[in-house]
Amino acid sequence: MFYYRLKKLEFGYAGSIFFIFLIFIAIIISEYIFAFKNVGYGIVLSLFITLAIYIIVSVIRMEKDFIKSAESLALIPLYVLFTSSLPWFFINQEYLLPSVYSIILALCFWHIYEHRMDLQDLGFRKNSLLKYALIGGLIAIPTGFIEYLILKPLPAFPSFEIGILLRDALYMLLFVGLAEELLFRGILLNDLKMVFGWKMAILAQGAIFGIMHMTWRSSYEIAFTFFAGVMLGYFYYRTKSLIGPIVMHGINNILLISVLPYFYPVWFT
Repeated sequence: MFYYRLKKLEFGYAGSIFFIFLIFIAIIISEYIFAFKNVGYGIVLSLFITLAIYIIVSVIRMEKDFIKSAESLALIPLYVLFTSSLPWFFINQEYLLPSVYSIILALCFWHIYEHRMDLQDLGFRKNSLLKYALIGGLIAIPTGFIEYLILKPLPAFPSFEIGILLRDALYMLLFVGLAEELLFRGILLNDLKMVFGWKMAILAQGAIFGIMHMTWRSSYEIAFTFFAGVMLGYFYYRTKSLIGPIVMHGINNILLISVLPYFYPVWFT
């Protein structure tokens, strides 16, 4: 009876917009706490946000597009929960990255299956693959260099090795790039677009993308990833393909982690 009475409650358009806005605010707060205050509290808050979203969309009526957007946003705290609270210390560090991002891919494909989303509509298209990949790779060169100057990551190994570069390229393109572009551009942007229109959706997913990089504890990195997220979102919107954004994202990270830490001091000093 209690569930039936709650189910009769309904969010109108204004109430649904406010609900989505509250989810954004809650994600920002939880990520801030996770990155700057207390990891444990951040994880607990992410769990609470996820449960709250699914409970509310289950018991209160609202339009389908708002429910879909809310559940897309729920993938963000789920991302935090799975990547931060599982016992990853049991896994060899060499396999940590693909293990973590396999979980994110699983979350994405679970959402795609639940909502019967078409993979072609999400951006897995055959047309102009080489063209978009080339554009993405060219854009990644300056963005990777800029992000390196912001973060200045240290080399992970004593010297540059081709084998490690190839391994990192595989990880960055097929796991990190694929998972994050599918989540932020393919799913989140598409779902938010149905509620807010493409311009606001591009800005919103860019903001979430930037917020998820708070763990670097750098305001410059947050600003950079916000603008990078907007650029990737616009690239995706214009091409209707995830190939360019995946390649851009992956090569940006390859330069950031696997190339510039070894060669930047030699080339430019």
